[in-house]
Amino acid sequence: MSPPVIPDDELHVTYILASGPGGQNVNKVATAAQLRFDVRNSPSLPPRTKHRLVAVAGSRMTGDGVIVLTARRFRSQTRNREDAINRLHEMIGEASTVQAHRVPTRPSRSQRRRRLDNKQHRSRIKQGRSGRFTD
Repeated sequence: MSPPVIPDDELHVTYILASGPGGQNVNKVATAAQLRFDVRNSPSLPPRTKHRLVAVAGSRMTGDGVIVLTARRFRSQTRNREDAINRLHEMIGEASTVQAHRVPTRPSRSQRRRRLDNKQHRSRIKQGRSGRFTD
């Protein structure tokens, strides 16, 4: 199942001053992009994806159900905006995939026997190294 597409009107991007490389531009131009996406009020996501997105987002989600992502990897606003949107899409994609149900199984009788035989064999090898114990 492909992740749902989020329309641009649900994404709120603001630009803030970024730290790091950029010379004098760092102090003058707001290049870091801060993306906000309101998960709880989004009509684009199904309820199950919203629920899983809360766990995937972790500390990046506020108490009001808004995901806040800050992208400051690049020196330009457009590349940082794209980076933040891509990260959001990755999170939504991870939340929209359903984990396969694992059916617990037990080892067979022959597997248990083989394991115990191997342990006994290793034990005899190690006892033989000390020279004290012999059969």
